[in-house]
Amino acid sequence: MSESNDPIRLNKYLAMNGIASRRGADDLVFSGRVSVNGEVAESPGVKVTPGSDKVLVDGKPVGTPPESNVTIMLNKPTRVVTTASDPQGRKTVMDLLPNDIKAKRPFPVGRLDFFSEGLLLLTTDGDLCHRLTHPRYHLPKDYAVTVRGLIPGDAIKTMESGMTLEEGEKLAPVKISVKPPKDGKQMMIMTLHQGINRQIRRMCRDLDLTILRLKRVRQGPLEIGRLPVGKWKYIDGAELKELRAAVGLNS
Repeated sequence: MSESNDPIRLNKYLAMNGIASRRGADDLVFSGRVSVNGEVAESPGVKVTPGSDKVLVDGKPVGTPPESNVTIMLNKPTRVVTTASDPQGRKTVMDLLPNDIKAKRPFPVGRLDFFSEGLLLLTTDGDLCHRLTHPRYHLPKDYAVTVRGLIPGDAIKTMESGMTLEEGEKLAPVKISVKPPKDGKQMMIMTLHQGINRQIRRMCRDLDLTILRLKRVRQGPLEIGRLPVGKWKYIDGAELKELRAAVGLNS
């Protein structure tokens, strides 16, 4: 991490302060939304000095020291949107956080759709968010998926061998662990190594499996454990060190 008086690239500075990933910071600069010392920034590569230069995004000052970054795990309930705000007025994951955390402007790492639940990371650390969402560093994720009826053996073989979605997207093999059926439904633990949009729902759609519940229970070294639905906890200490190491970041 740079010392406070060492000049760094503007996009890195924005990422370190939780404004966006570096790629997202580039977009902010190119759209004319970032100024440095009163002048609109023309390049994400311009050097700024933390603690000295005045950087604004949409007129609001940037300057939260990197050491104050927070990373949290949320057990997202269903019917909650994974965004900071929703034009339709639905509850968002930010509504589940206390004001002091919301004031730090954490942003969700990836998404869980409206009807999915479970482990969701939010962070103000732009570098960490970028690594966690970049295909090169994609961490395996485990999902507990409950479907109606029994899961056919040929469906399991199709998913484990790497299927092609109806839209033509070729999927990597998915590890499947099937639980005993109960009360007319069956659960499987699916381990995904890709980040295809709504992958599990689309896989089950193509295999005529009706999803009753979809919950993310693990991401890389982190597990949801007994964290109650709708509650959150800090990821710090050994957990944070292990998570950062998993995506190639030093502690």
